[in-house]
Amino acid sequence: MILGYFFDVFFAIGKISILIFFALIFLDFLLIYNNSKKVLIAVRDTPKRLSNGDDNQIKLSVLSNFTIPIDIKVIDEIPHQFQVRDFEIIDKLKPKQEKNYQYNLHPVVRGEYSYGKLNVFVKTKLGFISKRFIFSENAQVPVYPSFITMRKYELLAISNKLSEAGIKKIRRISNNREFEEIREYVKGDDFKTINWKATARRMRFMVNQYQDEKSQQVYSIIDMGRTMKMPFDGMSLLDYAINASLVISKIAILKKDKAGILTFSKNIHNVVAANRKSSQMEVILQTLYKQETNFLEANYELLYTTVRRKITKRSLLLLYTNFEGMNSLQRQLEYFRLLSKNHLLVVVFFENTETKKLLLNKANTIEDIYIKTIAEKFSYEKRQIARELKKYGIHSILTEPQNLTVNTINKYLQLKSVGLI
Repeated sequence: MILGYFFDVFFAIGKISILIFFALIFLDFLLIYNNSKKVLIAVRDTPKRLSNGDDNQIKLSVLSNFTIPIDIKVIDEIPHQFQVRDFEIIDKLKPKQEKNYQYNLHPVVRGEYSYGKLNVFVKTKLGFISKRFIFSENAQVPVYPSFITMRKYELLAISNKLSEAGIKKIRRISNNREFEEIREYVKGDDFKTINWKATARRMRFMVNQYQDEKSQQVYSIIDMGRTMKMPFDGMSLLDYAINASLVISKIAILKKDKAGILTFSKNIHNVVAANRKSSQMEVILQTLYKQETNFLEANYELLYTTVRRKITKRSLLLLYTNFEGMNSLQRQLEYFRLLSKNHLLVVVFFENTETKKLLLNKANTIEDIYIKTIAEKFSYEKRQIARELKKYGIHSILTEPQNLTVNTINKYLQLKSVGLI
């Protein structure tokens, strides 16, 4: 059109080009704004619940009922907890074609997560007009303690492959077994199990048959006080403890023991009595999911009186807590000693991984030497806490957060192998 001011022929070409341009826009409009409501279908397939601390797979499906090829851009409004602002999928669809997509979400906080809209922007090859299609508005998905990890360990335990997850194979060295029946001797039976009274009555060798003791009580006691607020990889120590409690409860039930839960901070939050009935794991899962705390100072005196009143049978108590130094241990040590008189107490507390990193750094300046010295002091106090607990016959686990589950299972199996539970 500009050249048309100088050459008349270009003015005519410009007018024809504008007419063609608007004709193409109108054609693009007709192709995109089809009257059919089902010209495009998109579905977001989310699990009924997400697993905290694990990768959860989210599936998207887009079906084109257009009779022409289209370009699509999929924008899923992911829950705000993940702070993902740039999620999009760009692709092409042929006529009547369906495509599936998937992505992973890694939550680090329990609770309700709200999805926004599933937006699909569609263009034809002309590309003048884009139309937005909206699907799956305002979906709610709860994030539960790590049931994916629980199922992984469950499958490994059933198939006797726990060693693949770092669980040690521990040989049973005790005779902590309970009587099952008297039966006739067969070749290969241990002579120590011969029942001489039954042998005299029957005039043939009879032996006692034993089975491993079952139905021992295993309680996961979770400190929900301020010391458990410390984060590691975006997840608090409290949530690491909750995830480990879920897994160890499942392992205990698989080993024919009874599993229970007790949570506390300033007050007692929940007590789930130890049991191994089929519905126990769902009760434990729901209880752990609903745990809320203000991270106030933990009341160990109240914990002791509650355990004494509620847990009357000798049990294994796995107490998940944390200590900042020897002084914080000394304040609670008397209650630990009281708990260990009637129960087998295992205190589980955490190594500071940032401190360990500082110890590995090379000190080049006076400031580096000072920082490394302080880090060594904190690391030494953690080890000193473990020795102090051992002095009073209290078992302990000093672990990095990411190894909490494996180390707890190993300790449980070790105590079981020597017949302490």
